[in-house]
Amino acid sequence: MKAMILAAGRGERMRPLTDHTPKPLLLAGGRPLIEWHIRGLAAVGIRQLVINHAWLGAQIEQVLGDGSRLGVSIAYSPEATALETAGGIASALPLLGDQPFLVVNGDVLSDVDFAGLKQAASQLDGQQHLAHLLLVDNPPHHPAGDFGLLADGLLAANPTAGNGLTFSGIAAYHPALFVATPAGQPAKLAPLLRAAMAQGQVTGSRLDGLWLDVGTPERLAEADAIATGWTA
Repeated sequence: MKAMILAAGRGERMRPLTDHTPKPLLLAGGRPLIEWHIRGLAAVGIRQLVINHAWLGAQIEQVLGDGSRLGVSIAYSPEATALETAGGIASALPLLGDQPFLVVNGDVLSDVDFAGLKQAASQLDGQQHLAHLLLVDNPPHHPAGDFGLLADGLLAANPTAGNGLTFSGIAAYHPALFVATPAGQPAKLAPLLRAAMAQGQVTGSRLDGLWLDVGTPERLAEADAIATGWTA
């Protein structure tokens, strides 16, 4: 099974830190944010990775290389300008193949066990079941949440009182979800997911454990403190 790490964003809220360093290479615990994901994926046997990049992408390739230093093999999907999440994934499909794969936002810090998500990915059939998302309790900066988690594990496109959760940016997808998304063109992920949710094709589960959206310098400092404990 393969995995894709999304690393094409500009990181506007992190400026000036991201003026000269791509956001996934910002350090937490002495390691680039993206490296924590690579290590976590490799730990469950996912060693074929695809990384997209746009802003300062050459730095990402220079730091990570072919991945052999971390025990993985990395293929890159460069974008002249960031294509949004769905556009980036659709453009990388030739590298990802025709089987289900995992996707992780490169700018979050999490101790997620990818083994469970890997198992969920193996259940995606490309017809009735297109995606499985990991969700977290709504953080203070996103109190309304993204989707509703129903009792049967399906996701509702619009959260209601009591069932709204925030998408962690960590998920498993079947390539069929992106079959109608043109490569090389910007496309957002949420409309695709909501359309599939309306057909009962998307499931979800809670991410138990640490999850931190490293979207501001303050949250980067928090991530650094946490990850420093991991490496101590």
